[in-house]
Amino acid sequence: MARKTPYVGDRLLTVMEVAALMRVSNMTVYRLIKSGNLAAIRVGKNYRIRESDVDNYLSDRAVRVTNI
Repeated sequence: MARKTPYVGDRLLTVMEVAALMRVSNMTVYRLIKSGNLAAIRVGKNYRIRESDVDNYLSDRAVRVTNI
């Protein structure tokens, strides 16, 4: 089976690492994966998330602060 995108140079993070990076619970990361908001790769019973997918998720949700 061919891969759609290469993994070269892209770290695979665990759910726990993503949760720590985003400062949320592991359950929140699982919910994001299950809802399709955060792409993940299933490895056995575990998930791995590409670092670039985490970056994209966070970038897409960034808010610009204007004068208050």
